[in-house]
Amino acid sequence: NLCCFLGHSFHRAAGPVFTPSSLVVKYGDPAFATCVACQSDCDESLANLEASGYKEKNGSTLKWKVSSLTEWKSDPICYYIDHNGTQCCSTLKVTLYQMPTNVSISVLNHSGPMLEKSQYNLVCEVGDVAPAENLTVTFYRGQTELGKAQYSRTTSRKPENGSFSLSLNATKEDDGAQFSCGAKLELGPEGPQRPLVVRSQSLTATVHCKSKENPLSSVEKGTLRLNCSAVGNPNPSYIWTLPFRGPHFNDGVLTIETASSQHEGQYNCTVSNSVKTVSVLFNVKVQSK
Repeated sequence: NLCCFLGHSFHRAAGPVFTPSSLVVKYGDPAFATCVACQSDCDESLANLEASGYKEKNGSTLKWKVSSLTEWKSDPICYYIDHNGTQCCSTLKVTLYQMPTNVSISVLNHSGPMLEKSQYNLVCEVGDVAPAENLTVTFYRGQTELGKAQYSRTTSRKPENGSFSLSLNATKEDDGAQFSCGAKLELGPEGPQRPLVVRSQSLTATVHCKSKENPLSSVEKGTLRLNCSAVGNPNPSYIWTLPFRGPHFNDGVLTIETASSQHEGQYNCTVSNSVKTVSVLFNVKVQSK
C-alpha cells in the first residue's frame, strides 16, 4: 500500500489525473484507464502506477488495462514524487458489479392458502449480487409496485446474499393475484444506461375468506323458496335440516313447489368452508288460502 499525501494546493492542482475519473465494470469484462501522473515540472522516472494487470508507461502518462477484471478490490493508484520528496497520488474508483444469480419470492413461515384479514410477510431472496449497497428490491402485485427495500447494513465489494421483506395484509381481492419482486442495481451515470433488473417468478396467492350469507325467504303462488346462498373462498357447502322428512338439499337455495302446512317449521341452513361455519335459521309458516 502507498501512503499518499497531498500537501499544499499546488500539489492538488498538479496531482495525478485519471481518465476516466471512475469506472463501472461488469465482472469478467475488460477495463482500461489512463493516468497523467504530473502535468509539468516533475521527474517522470518517479511517476508510477500500482495496479494488477497490464501497465504501459510513456513519460508521465501511464496506461492500465485488464482483459478480464475479476478482482473485487482493484482500484489502481497513480502517483509521483515531487522534488521535495512529497508523494502525490490519485486512486481510480473501480466499481465491479455482478447481477444476482437468483431472485425468488415466498411467504415467510407459511405455505398453502392465506386467510382474509391476516398479516403475512413477503420475502424476496437475492443471491450473489455486487455491490450490494447499490441494490434496490421492489415488490409487485401484478405490475403495481407495493414497496421498496435496500440493505440496512454495511456491505463489502464481494457478492452477497440478501433477504428483504414486505408486510402484506391479505384481502379477498388478493385471491389469484400474482406477487413478485425485482432486484435492481443502480450504478449511476457511469454504469449501464439500461436498468439492470432481475425479476423473480410470480407467486400466485390463494386467499380464503369467510362465507357471507344473505338469507331470504319467500312464498309465491304456493312455492316456498329459502335462499341462504353465500360467497366465500373456498366455495362454501350447504347442509339443510328440515322440519319434515323429505328430499336431501345441498344447494344454497331450497325450493318446494307446492308448499302446505306440513312444510311449516324451522329450517336450518349450515354454510361452511375451511375458514368458517355459519348457521342460518328460517321460521316458515304457510297460510292457507
